[in-house]
Amino acid sequence: MERVGGDVVVQQERAADTPHLRVRQERGYTVLEFRGEIDIVAATEIGPRLDEATTGHAPRVVIDLSRIEFFDCSGLRLLYRARSRVLDQGGHLHLVCAHPLTLRVLRATGLHRLLPPATTLDAALGQPEATSGSL
Repeated sequence: MERVGGDVVVQQERAADTPHLRVRQERGYTVLEFRGEIDIVAATEIGPRLDEATTGHAPRVVIDLSRIEFFDCSGLRLLYRARSRVLDQGGHLHLVCAHPLTLRVLRATGLHRLLPPATTLDAALGQPEATSGSL
């Protein structure tokens, strides 16, 4: 806590990164870097942080899957949830994914059409807003 002009202001500390998620700011976007095996256990850990990043007016979010080793339907639910929340708030969401098996899952579910994956973080951050899944 800190006192400012007689008022007590509670400072919120950013939650520490978790084993399955690293969150950072880059070029005006909140980058959520998923790591390791994204299953139901990881989704339970990631969900609250994802909700935090997709709250507020016009959030700008990138979900980076470049460091994942496994991705199941729990991970798909996280992506659909993030997309829905970002679009409901008038924001933009980009996805980074080059993992062949994960790309196959994205194609099989049709999510690749709703959230076209970029192959690198730089490519995702360089995408025009109109192609960011805000269809």
